[in-house]
Amino acid sequence: MTDRFVSNFTNRLDAKGRVSIPSSFRAVLAKDGYEGLYVHPALDLAAFDAGGHALRRTIDDILARFSPFSEEWESLSTALNGTSEVLKVDPEGRIMLSEALRAHTGISDTVTFVGHGHKFQIWEPERFRTHLDAARAKLRDVKRALSASPPSLGGAG
Repeated sequence: MTDRFVSNFTNRLDAKGRVSIPSSFRAVLAKDGYEGLYVHPALDLAAFDAGGHALRRTIDDILARFSPFSEEWESLSTALNGTSEVLKVDPEGRIMLSEALRAHTGISDTVTFVGHGHKFQIWEPERFRTHLDAARAKLRDVKRALSASPPSLGGAG
């Protein structure tokens, strides 16, 4: 068993609007020990971030970089804590997505879960495919740029 969210899975919502969290993701959440599922809309994507204690620690670490009286801290806390929800996970490993979360993502009848190590994202499947294609294109550009650069010999300066 791993302690990281990896891979991606697409599941259908049932007639009551519930969706099953992939079993490998449920295993990571169980190991993490968080009650429920912490979620918040992604800052710049039509997805939302989800997880447990590891995601909460990451958010706390980001906020700790700023004074609690700063505008940056207020903005980040509002975006990451003020729009968050703790979803109940039923005994079968299903969650009910709120209308706010569904509206943010465009989810209607299917959901794609995407592992990001310490967290996972939840997407509308077609939007995720578009995002994945764009991410792969960016990585090809990075790879080309890296292969065109001569290796650093260090020590100069």
